[in-house]
Amino acid sequence: MDKLKKDFASKLLKIKAIKLQPNNPFTWASGWKSPFYCDNRKTLSYPDLRDYVKLEIVHVILEKFPEVDAIAGVATGAIPQGALVADELHLPFVYVRSKPKDHGLENLIEGDLRPGSKVVVIEDLISTGGSSLKAVEAIRKNGCDVVGMVASYTYGFPVAKKAFKDANVELVTLTDYEHVVDEALETGYIDQEDVEILHEWRKDPANWKK
Repeated sequence: MDKLKKDFASKLLKIKAIKLQPNNPFTWASGWKSPFYCDNRKTLSYPDLRDYVKLEIVHVILEKFPEVDAIAGVATGAIPQGALVADELHLPFVYVRSKPKDHGLENLIEGDLRPGSKVVVIEDLISTGGSSLKAVEAIRKNGCDVVGMVASYTYGFPVAKKAFKDANVELVTLTDYEHVVDEALETGYIDQEDVEILHEWRKDPANWKK
């Protein structure tokens, strides 16, 4: 798994799906200032990498969650990858909205998810874990069993680790913060001084100031 995490971290950095700017921080949608930005959706634009992500997620599911009956993607980032994975496994696919539609059937879950199904949730990115676990809650309320979640990347924030533990959800990721930072340092993208800034940020991202 460590080889996969290192390999995928390298690929994400190469296509600039991950950007590190310790001296010129980004502003996240939450308002947080961050020296780190990740957009895994860029992998969809590269056919070889798109297949790589799909197949690695499939391998994880077959190894960790072989009892799976259905795949659920978290809107919007994980919808395409989730659909690709479900197609490869020849399993039903649904996706979970962040909030119900305000018209029609007002669905939160789009697609047919049979009660009693064992579901693996696909996510593209884990930050605090809040939106991912809302999707889990919606699936459980639908009478299904969430056997696990597979995500492309996690920042590994303590708040997220606690949230997943409290929700009793096993999370497996293709890569993570540690492997990305190690790979960026190894390839000269950042230097040791930048690493210290990144580590300080991750300790308390909500209150970090450069």
